[in-house]
Amino acid sequence: MTMVIIPAYAALFALIFTFLSARTIRIRRSQQVAVGTGGNALLERAVRVHGNFAEYVPITLIILSFDEARLVSPILLHILCIALLIGRVTHAVGVAQPNENFRLRVTAMILTLNTLAAASIILLATYIF
Repeated sequence: MTMVIIPAYAALFALIFTFLSARTIRIRRSQQVAVGTGGNALLERAVRVHGNFAEYVPITLIILSFDEARLVSPILLHILCIALLIGRVTHAVGVAQPNENFRLRVTAMILTLNTLAAASIILLATYIF
């Protein structure tokens, strides 16, 4: 029987998303800002960390799931999922800081975008070769 890999990673990403959501809600409450960011820099960072996660993780997991359905190597799937996980956690940690370490943000986006691109190219290659 083939081991299914992506759902376990999806669960990890869902837990991180839940944490980022709760963090954003907590900051909203403490800053008394119901909608938008009210010009609050800390809330703006929390909203963007949460939003950026929501923008990149779902599409990448969908493509990775398609890769898995096309029987891409389990080792390669793990490598890509771990790269995405490191990228998203690094982004959350780096961007959430008031004195942002820009290198963390760059590293995070390189990992994230390269994972999305690699997963997409691999998927296309399964139809060509």
